[in-house]
Amino acid sequence: MIPVQGPIYVKRFSWWYIAVWFAFQQIELGANGQRMKDNMYTPVNGAHCFRRLNGTHVTGCSSNNGGSVGVLHLINSKADIDFIVHKHPSPPYAPIVPPALYTRENILRLRDEAGPYVSALVLMNNASGLEQFSQESRCPNQYSGLSSVLKQLTDDQQCSVDRAEDSWNPWGSGLLLEDFPFPIFYVAGVSEMEKLLDCYEKFNAYDIENQHQRSLCAIEVKAFMSAAVSTDICMRRSNSYNSLIPATKFCDPLQGKNVYATLFPRPNVPEEQRVEGPERIVLVSTRTDTTTMFDGVGLGAMDSVIPFAVLVAVGHFLSNALPSNDRNVLFLFFNGESYDYIGSQRFVYDLQTGAFPSRSTQTKPISMDNIELMIDLGSLDNLTDLNVYHAAPQPMATKVAELLRKINQQFGFGIQAGQPVLTSNLPPVSAQSFLRENITFPAVIIASKPGNRFYHSIYDDQENLHYRYGNHSRKYDFTQLEDLDLGDRSDLFGKDSIQMRIRNASSLIGMSIYELLTGRAYGQRNGTNSVLIDEFLHCFLESADCPLFRATVKPDTPHVYPAPPSRYISVHTTLTADATGWTYRVLGLLLGQKVENATKENCSALHLPYQWMAGYGGAGECRRTTQNMSLALSPAFTNETYDFTSYRYSTWTESTWSEMTARIFLRPSPAHETLTLSIGIVVMVISFVLVFLINSRSDVLFNQGSTSSIP
Repeated sequence: MIPVQGPIYVKRFSWWYIAVWFAFQQIELGANGQRMKDNMYTPVNGAHCFRRLNGTHVTGCSSNNGGSVGVLHLINSKADIDFIVHKHPSPPYAPIVPPALYTRENILRLRDEAGPYVSALVLMNNASGLEQFSQESRCPNQYSGLSSVLKQLTDDQQCSVDRAEDSWNPWGSGLLLEDFPFPIFYVAGVSEMEKLLDCYEKFNAYDIENQHQRSLCAIEVKAFMSAAVSTDICMRRSNSYNSLIPATKFCDPLQGKNVYATLFPRPNVPEEQRVEGPERIVLVSTRTDTTTMFDGVGLGAMDSVIPFAVLVAVGHFLSNALPSNDRNVLFLFFNGESYDYIGSQRFVYDLQTGAFPSRSTQTKPISMDNIELMIDLGSLDNLTDLNVYHAAPQPMATKVAELLRKINQQFGFGIQAGQPVLTSNLPPVSAQSFLRENITFPAVIIASKPGNRFYHSIYDDQENLHYRYGNHSRKYDFTQLEDLDLGDRSDLFGKDSIQMRIRNASSLIGMSIYELLTGRAYGQRNGTNSVLIDEFLHCFLESADCPLFRATVKPDTPHVYPAPPSRYISVHTTLTADATGWTYRVLGLLLGQKVENATKENCSALHLPYQWMAGYGGAGECRRTTQNMSLALSPAFTNETYDFTSYRYSTWTESTWSEMTARIFLRPSPAHETLTLSIGIVVMVISFVLVFLINSRSDVLFNQGSTSSIP
């Protein structure tokens, strides 16, 4: 007879069963919890304001480390701001602000007066009836231009941030240069706006005086920025952490690439002969970058795409109209000019140190002495009224103005060009970096008076230009010059189109440069190509999957993502920025010399500067190109002992961040929270009591039989 301990077996089985049942319950609860989370939170897509720093200040926005949560409150008038400032029954709030009320006065009031009661801000996309919207300063780059050096030495009227009539951006609010302790989230999509407004109307919009007594719709924005205080402190902090934790960064210098091309190929020279020579160069330049408060949003249509398109068209015109000359033309597209002229400052620095072009080009270096004339294109807000500026007595300024007037009269472009303006109060252009080094540098600026009410903002887009894509490239070869006798091409683009205004301005400037170089008038009836300009605007404002871009790559290259390329300078990356790469390739197509009867294999065997590209029609062609890139990184970051408070060079950096998200949810009322907490405490107490009682009576509760024997 073998005795068996039956009750002990049953007791062990019971506890094992309870443990397994409890584990399965936890798994099921976890799965249900994930589904519950999906029901609790609704993601919202949009763009985030982020933090940038210079040598002395910090600008932009940041959330708390774990995210910022606020109750949605729609701002329809200043009375709604008063409500948050004075009453705020259920703080913190996340005001929903339409663009018309996104003014300096209102936003700084929310920051300064309602700061303890505001944890986030939502900018709602609604451009209907909007007359102006610019977060840039009234005096862009005011601390890095020529006037910052000469303000103690001249009586010239300088740009004023206090008087709109004496500024280069009269509609600027300066919010781009302010620091906000809460995140600002921009919502553009119609469906995303409906999410927010429906949630607000359903839960928050009624009985606002007593809204703290009920559940409210709230938003959580995660956009924590690692950097703080200033570039100097952030860089030193990053360096100190790097010694402990490699690859730890809190901010990165703004950095990109300038793109340049010469009208005629420059001869290669051996390394031992790489010294400065008597080469004579005319430099024609503009900027290509833009900026806004929000990450990845902002096309810069009027502020930089127009002069960008004009210069590309001018280069294309001269490459076809001028087969040879004893002077070369250097076309330069500066990057990072929105942030104290990063690209042009670095270019001047490279000229002074003999570092341009780089040694890899195997050509002679260029110095500032080689540049006989610089023609810099500023903002061209009004393409029918061009002004010529110069900072010191400059005979070439008078010559350029005379040529603009004479050629305009000859061809009837309908463009006014007055007498040159001698002033140190220059518009915000790249030439200021050259003139800071030498005020007598032969720089002539072509620009128009400010007229862009959306400068450096999310609304400086194709609508601001009244641009409509003509899409005529299948019928008209955009790589050829256009017959001016065809008239205003109103059959293609409509009367007074932006395409024709750019064509007229670029033809006028191109013909003026032609006569400056050759000493004789341009005798043909061909000008820049309006279809090329139409395609250029389409590519940079609407879709990168466009005929012009496809003509610059190999015929079998897959189509690219259709979004237009971002032209914000950003930070260092191993990949070339899309806008920079496309600019490089477009110059190769339009300025490169076509090699006749060359096959793909022959062209590939020649290597650079020969490139095989699809060309117009897509069949493929070989071109000898002259374009290249140079570094657009402020010289301040090349000197470990640089004084970041000196304003000598640009010192802008961008903060690092881990994630940027936003989601809405229903925040429970205080009564609901109290009830939930109370129920939780009661359940916890009851659970402890039950566990204690069950444990103390386990021998009775689980004794389901007596000891038995098996015969």
